[in-house]
Amino acid sequence: MRILVVGAGAIGGYFGGRLLEKGEDITFLVRENRQKQIQKNGLQIESIHGNVTLQPKTIKSGDEAGPFDVIILSTKQYHLEGALESIEPYVGKDTMILPLLNGYSHVDVIKSKFNPQNVIGGLCFIESTLDSEGKIIQTSPSHRALFGEFSGERTNRIESLAEVMSGTKTTIQLSDNIDREMWHKYMFITGFSGITALMRSAIGPIREEQNGQKLILNLYKEIGSVMRAIGAPIDQDIEEKHLKTTNLLSYDMKSSMQRDMEKGFDVEADQLQGYLYKIGQEKGIETPLLEIIYSNLKVYQAQRG
Repeated sequence: MRILVVGAGAIGGYFGGRLLEKGEDITFLVRENRQKQIQKNGLQIESIHGNVTLQPKTIKSGDEAGPFDVIILSTKQYHLEGALESIEPYVGKDTMILPLLNGYSHVDVIKSKFNPQNVIGGLCFIESTLDSEGKIIQTSPSHRALFGEFSGERTNRIESLAEVMSGTKTTIQLSDNIDREMWHKYMFITGFSGITALMRSAIGPIREEQNGQKLILNLYKEIGSVMRAIGAPIDQDIEEKHLKTTNLLSYDMKSSMQRDMEKGFDVEADQLQGYLYKIGQEKGIETPLLEIIYSNLKVYQAQRG
């Protein structure tokens, strides 16, 4: 399979790099500066699971490359529209578009741009970042991605993709219920990023504070109430499971949203917390914690201009 990875950043660069390391046919769609950086230094991955420097194929938006079998998207949601425009020349009739974005609203955006049948579900669990020289620094024990048909079917194309994704130095697995997995992750990342961004703290001090456990659980419950109101396929006890997961995180663990705020970067406020908050408002569901977190993020965005 010919696979196009959009960007060569902390997520796409990592998973694409591991597939290239295995020997798969990987091309990265990058901007000019990133292309020059990779041509000079290679695609560098520094990981607790093994370091590697690779020399991948790269193209820039508009370059002739023909349709790809798979296109992996891992941009921030506020860059999604631009990314979708850039991949349009490379999407063929049978191209699978695999997004590894946070949240869920991007699914409808992608399906409105391309044939919905081209879009499959996906998500990832990883902590990684780019340093000032463009090296991918991956630090978390977890470095896995999931994908699958939204219907849960084991189609010929998804079985073929599963074969390609296997055998790497990371974990990229086929899921028979990717829709549920995506909603579960959406709840977790929205709660975890929201509480750490609000408190401007790693998770350890938050959960040890007198009201920390109650705040975290109540936030997950607010998110769950909105998701159930729109029929999201989430487990009955997923809020308690997420609290347990949150309590197992390392004391110094920060969300990527919090790290972006510390660097003065934009954040996915509207795509994560805002998306659910607005649905709650439409459904008449009270979500006071979500409202405070979303307001906090919007004030931050306004202040950074």
